[in-house]
Amino acid sequence: MTAEEESEEKEQKRILILCVDRDGDLGTKAEVKTPVVGREENLNAAVALALKDPEEPDANAMFEAIRLYDRLIGEGKPDEVFEIATIAGSELGGVGADRKIVSELNELLGTFSANEVILVTDGYSDEVVLPLIESRVPVSSVRRIVVKHSESIEETAALFTKYLKMIVENPRYSRIALGLPGLLLLILGILTVFNLLYYYWIAFVFVLSVFMLVKGFGVDKMAKDFIQWTREYSPPPLQVQISNFSTVAGILCVFIGVYLGWTNAASKIPTPPDLAGWLTIFPQIAGYFIQGAMDLLIVGVCVVLLGRAIRWYLERDARLLRNAALIVTIAWSRQILDGTALALTGGDYERLIFAVVVGVLIGVASILVVIVIHRSAKGFFRKETEEEIEELKEG
Repeated sequence: MTAEEESEEKEQKRILILCVDRDGDLGTKAEVKTPVVGREENLNAAVALALKDPEEPDANAMFEAIRLYDRLIGEGKPDEVFEIATIAGSELGGVGADRKIVSELNELLGTFSANEVILVTDGYSDEVVLPLIESRVPVSSVRRIVVKHSESIEETAALFTKYLKMIVENPRYSRIALGLPGLLLLILGILTVFNLLYYYWIAFVFVLSVFMLVKGFGVDKMAKDFIQWTREYSPPPLQVQISNFSTVAGILCVFIGVYLGWTNAASKIPTPPDLAGWLTIFPQIAGYFIQGAMDLLIVGVCVVLLGRAIRWYLERDARLLRNAALIVTIAWSRQILDGTALALTGGDYERLIFAVVVGVLIGVASILVVIVIHRSAKGFFRKETEEEIEELKEG
């Protein structure tokens, strides 16, 4: 080959007229192996596909590619060399189809090194491969053949198919779109078998209302969260459980004590007719209420404090001493409440004064005992933080 001929070959444009069958109809319907290269081969493949399915748009796209090839060859431009070929994807679509198209395109470019491609497609589904082709060889023109349907109808069909697949395969949507109608149809079938069809509308309204309530108030989500919590739940330490249990028990005792105090006052005091009568007998009402409620009130508070004392003992917390002093003081306050009740109902103040004086002495003595024990038993308690020391001093 002379230098002149080499220069002429370099200046020629190598143009590939490429037809793309992304859904692989050539292989599945006409049993034609791709890539199909050459005019006669493409004509035979297009005829075979058209005989199998006369309405197949890929066959019409191949005929258009042959017609375009003949017209460009007929123009007889010496600086242009043309080749016609058809590549195919897969009937499964998606990534597999695109990878097959790329593989056949690389194989084709290995035998015919094209400078540019004229792409012939049958519409929306095949044109998605345009970026795959442009990434390997420039695309100078795209020829679209619309035969069976318009672009908007095909796009709508593709969108509808996508959402239909999502409804069927995604559990989030299939429960509503398929599960609820399926349940209603199942109920209809069962009632029909037992000749109870007249109950169907009652069952329909019941199922629909339950579904709306569950979804509206998020019952399904709360149930899911509760099940997840029970699986991941780990009980707190023993000392925390004792403290929590004693708190609940103490609160119950306090509520019952309030109820007993109210019933005691209501059984011993008649209901006055007016506000003045209420104001007159109010001290007696308070006295009888205290008499009925004081025992369980004191027990409830002491139970709460005792649970905390056990927790702080197990944790070697210095707040145990302050809590113990508080339990002794509150236990003695039962005598103060008893004296208060006698003073309000019978006018006996001596017992109240005695109980208050003794209670003050018990409180002072408890503080002194706490200080002495805290100094002598420092090794028992864990090292306190500055905040805990300040809190102990304030207490």
